[in-house]
Amino acid sequence: MPIETIYRDKNCEWIDVEAPTEDDLKFLHERYEINNLLLEDTMDANHLPKYEKDGNIHFFLLRESTEQERKNLNTISDISTKIGIFIFNETIITVHRMKTKSILQTKKQLSAGKDECSPAKIALYLTLLIMKSFDDESISLLETMDHIENEIFLKNTNHTNQIRRLYRLKRKSGLNSRVLSISTDAIDKFKLLDLQDSEIQDLKDKHKDVVADFDHLNAQITNLIGMFLALSDQKANQVMKVLAIYSVYFLPITFIAGVYGMNFDIMPELHTKHGYFYTLGGMALVVLCTFIYARRKQW
Repeated sequence: MPIETIYRDKNCEWIDVEAPTEDDLKFLHERYEINNLLLEDTMDANHLPKYEKDGNIHFFLLRESTEQERKNLNTISDISTKIGIFIFNETIITVHRMKTKSILQTKKQLSAGKDECSPAKIALYLTLLIMKSFDDESISLLETMDHIENEIFLKNTNHTNQIRRLYRLKRKSGLNSRVLSISTDAIDKFKLLDLQDSEIQDLKDKHKDVVADFDHLNAQITNLIGMFLALSDQKANQVMKVLAIYSVYFLPITFIAGVYGMNFDIMPELHTKHGYFYTLGGMALVVLCTFIYARRKQW
């Protein structure tokens, strides 16, 4: 997509660059004298959020949560996409590699033309929408976790794929928490822009709320994984308990059957008229005594 001027008036100009090419970056460097190192940061898919100041240029590199489902959750680019924001004089330039909700919604807000516009206010509104994207993601992950929890405890399911789903939730939540915690410094640097204290505080409060939501979500997922493993162990113990009880019942009567199954002529009970029935009765008596003993011990 070519370089696009989204908004322009006498006090503000917003230039947006989506999926920039090398020629686009070269143009930005030559036309606006933006440091090539800062432009290169916008091309790094896994670059962490940060703030830098080069001359009169304020550079914010932020990351927005995406709805894309990646098979492997190894890096922050699997759950988010970056947005580079350059602010200088009366100009704001945004650089990103894919369409984002924050850019689209900010364009709609400017089209309405109700609010006073400035580069700092555009950057603030963009960042608030970026924080909202993480807020929406935390709500989605929490709903998924609740659904899994209901399946485990209410429907009493113990499928192997449940632990895989919980692991994916933990990975996604952990990566989002990492992005938000690293973004703290960049959020704090908005105090250097021409913004009111109340606006800056609103942004900080929103960031803290989202961080707290993911901290809570991480703790809940960790607890749920622990409870799931404990429940699996409990079910395995129940199975082993049943098998052990059957073993206790059958071990003595198997021993009796083994003794009387030996083919020796010199056995006192071998030629007893009712020896077979006496032996069966002895086995039944052993089972009954074992049952009474187990009940008294509350096994």
